[in-house]
Amino acid sequence: MPHDVSLIATIAAAFGLALILGLLAMKLRLPPLVGYLLAGVVVSPATPGYVADVGLASQLAEIGVMLLMFGVGLHFSLDDLMAVRRIAMPGAIVQIVVATLLGAGAAMLWGWSGGAAIVFGLCLSVASTVVLLRALEARGLLKSVQGRIAVGWLVVEDLVMVLVLVLLPALSGLLGAPASGTTEAAAAGGSGALWSAIGLTLAKVAAFVVLMLVVGRRLLPRLLWWVARTGSQELFTLGVIATAIGVAFGAAKLFDVSFALGAFFAGMMMRESEFSHRAADETLPLRDAFAVLFFVSVGMLFDPAVLWTEPLRVLSVVLVILVGKTVAAVMLVLMLRYSLGTALTVGASLAQIGEFSFILAGLGVTLGLMPAEAQSLVLAGAILSIAVNPALFSLIAPFERWLLARSALARRLEARTEPLSALPTSTDETLLRDQVIVVGHGRVGRPLVQALQERQVPLVVVDLGRERVDRLRAEGLAAVCGDAAEPEVLVQAHVAQAAMLVVTASDALALRRMVETARTLNPAIRVLLRAASEDEAELLRGEGLGTVLTCEKELARGLGQGVIEALGAAFSPRSA
Repeated sequence: MPHDVSLIATIAAAFGLALILGLLAMKLRLPPLVGYLLAGVVVSPATPGYVADVGLASQLAEIGVMLLMFGVGLHFSLDDLMAVRRIAMPGAIVQIVVATLLGAGAAMLWGWSGGAAIVFGLCLSVASTVVLLRALEARGLLKSVQGRIAVGWLVVEDLVMVLVLVLLPALSGLLGAPASGTTEAAAAGGSGALWSAIGLTLAKVAAFVVLMLVVGRRLLPRLLWWVARTGSQELFTLGVIATAIGVAFGAAKLFDVSFALGAFFAGMMMRESEFSHRAADETLPLRDAFAVLFFVSVGMLFDPAVLWTEPLRVLSVVLVILVGKTVAAVMLVLMLRYSLGTALTVGASLAQIGEFSFILAGLGVTLGLMPAEAQSLVLAGAILSIAVNPALFSLIAPFERWLLARSALARRLEARTEPLSALPTSTDETLLRDQVIVVGHGRVGRPLVQALQERQVPLVVVDLGRERVDRLRAEGLAAVCGDAAEPEVLVQAHVAQAAMLVVTASDALALRRMVETARTLNPAIRVLLRAASEDEAELLRGEGLGTVLTCEKELARGLGQGVIEALGAAFSPRSA
């Protein structure tokens, strides 16, 4: 028998206890992740009995974060990120400032120094990647407007935290950390050293983003294509996992960005490949398994004694996370002219803290900026907020109904999306007969809409992006904001009078729902669909959903036509 089996023992204990306690949690009508957290507490150093290797569990959890963010990147294009930049960038930054001030205010009341209070507030300001994505996926919201806003918000938060983690050692002397060789050198350098550190950090992040956009966007899809050509299932799976973890590790080591951010950009770049859907499916079981290890590792870091030794401080931390952050996010989304439902969903998504909080708290304690109890308070706030977060999501719908029934202001806020969920009053309704409804205004939809406009074909564009719909309307196009699978959205697009529905997205599940909804409202409508691959196209054709095209086949047909036209009179087929 091997001398050291700590890795195997840690994995066996983590998965075994997580399964048992997860099942028990579901029996008690609690989210299974509560059971996963408790499994970590059971095998932690703070409880009697078997103690798992905390360091190994944390590293395994990081793999889960990488794979999860890689999967999100596979479904989240650069266009999606840019579409929500007007809300994600100001929203994330202002919310970080508000949450930091709330957390720092509580710490100052406890008698902590200003530097300790600021770092503690920052720990409470950033949401967990894993918790947010799992919550959105469980409710089918990941591709919705709310989901895209929340993910974009999370990416901005990650970038801010990367900057904080790099700058904190340089700033520790100014924040009151005990003098050390590093802080003394930073102090001697003065403001010049500080600005050099900031400039270097920004340059590294910018270099990574540029490298991924310029090189990764071309190299990673081609790499996946090379592996897929071998026809080997295991090599394909290996290629996907190696890419996700390799890019994430390289990004962290070479550019000082987080593992999660590196994996996210790797997924976004690999989305350009025709095999991206297959890659997402291949990594799904591993993502789920390692995500469980993330929750177990969080539980392992927690000392339950803080709950009865410092109950008021724990309560203050939980209130900042669940109430302060949520209210701040909701108010910010409403101020940026989004609906009440969107604001509540985004607020609930961000009402928890996670992996960046642990890293920042550990660094703050190591630098001597915060007392050791700060780490315990952060972990207590993380576990309690993660456990309560699913309940917040389940309360959104009843709370929204309660508000709408009792508040005229709430009804006005909810009605905000109506101008974008209906055609503008300036639209000539007589032109919307036998029109084409184009779903999606991205890479495929945009040139299609331009071609139809040039031929003066009446059309309506349906898109999830508020900014895109605003822009299209400013250009004089009839456009509706919403999910085309929802009957009310297609009604606003006058589907009953439409001649054709063209869906430019390639999500098989969404395609089926859109076609079913459209044919229920207009049985005579013609349907043209875009499939991600020829295999998916055959499946959709077999279900009789309409005319199905793939980019590859249409490209080959266009190239063939181009060759014939270019040869022109010089081309003369051989006689029989």
